[in-house]
Amino acid sequence: MASTEISHNFSPMLIVYKDGRAHRLAGNELIDPSLDPLTGVESKDVVISPETAVSARIYRPKPTAQSYKFPLLVYIHGGGFCIESAFSPTYHRHLNSLVAEANAVAVSVEYRRAPEHPLPIAYEDTWAALKWVAAHSAGTGPEEWLNGIADLDRVYFAGDSAGANIANQMAIRVRTEGVSGLNLRGLILVHPYFWGGKLIGDEEKLNPEDRSFIEKLWYLVCPTISGLDDPIVNPEFEPKLGLVAAERVAVYVAEKDALKDRGWFYSECLKKSGWGGAVDVVETKGQGHVFHLFNPTSNEAVDFVGKLAAFINGGRPE
Repeated sequence: MASTEISHNFSPMLIVYKDGRAHRLAGNELIDPSLDPLTGVESKDVVISPETAVSARIYRPKPTAQSYKFPLLVYIHGGGFCIESAFSPTYHRHLNSLVAEANAVAVSVEYRRAPEHPLPIAYEDTWAALKWVAAHSAGTGPEEWLNGIADLDRVYFAGDSAGANIANQMAIRVRTEGVSGLNLRGLILVHPYFWGGKLIGDEEKLNPEDRSFIEKLWYLVCPTISGLDDPIVNPEFEPKLGLVAAERVAVYVAEKDALKDRGWFYSECLKKSGWGGAVDVVETKGQGHVFHLFNPTSNEAVDFVGKLAAFINGGRPE
């Protein structure tokens, strides 16, 4: 009989019982790929690794008579490393809008989630997906959508919250381990999930329960971290930060987000790391964490998607 004794209560995200079961309270709904009637964007699902169940949802923009290839966006969903999915209505809707606005191809990665699969598994799964994407650089990969219309000389990584944390790790890994055939032009970090042992900015003003939630979640999703200044948690202590492979980095933060100061601090750390690219931080006033996902039809969300699309097409963050 399953245990009802609670080991970790991270409501409203999930509850973990002492027998190891994780009961997810959010992000459980899934939706099939489709031809979106509003944007004309078409999607399909692919299995990248049958052994690990790593998979992805691929999006392609509305067909046109033009024959050129489109920039490729590799998107990594958020959810504290433990909830949500590349196949959820929230991310499906977001990627449809972003692909249509940016006129780009997107690969939205489905990685295994903590606590059943603690970090670094999500990093390893995403890296496997990137190598699979790179296998299409000569136009002879396993997925015809990528062979035909994706330009692997114009690749962008993007993620929100925990997905932004993963995207940053992947941008470093492209340089340190190498992945042939993939040219990373830009990195987009939306409300990134970083933290640290020392509070910064307005973090001392946060509700103690909110701070505790942010900090304890790290120990749940990665029990092997050395502490809150572990390099995967706090980029200040990431010795390889200066090796981010992207030429440009856009960090988006939200005024009412508890993680806001970490986004600003990331940009400062990146500048001090010896990295030679251009990093910009854009703060959305009056909004909270991943507001554009919760209220996708709001004027602020529509404007935000437009900003992401402009960056993918070579514009400066604004």
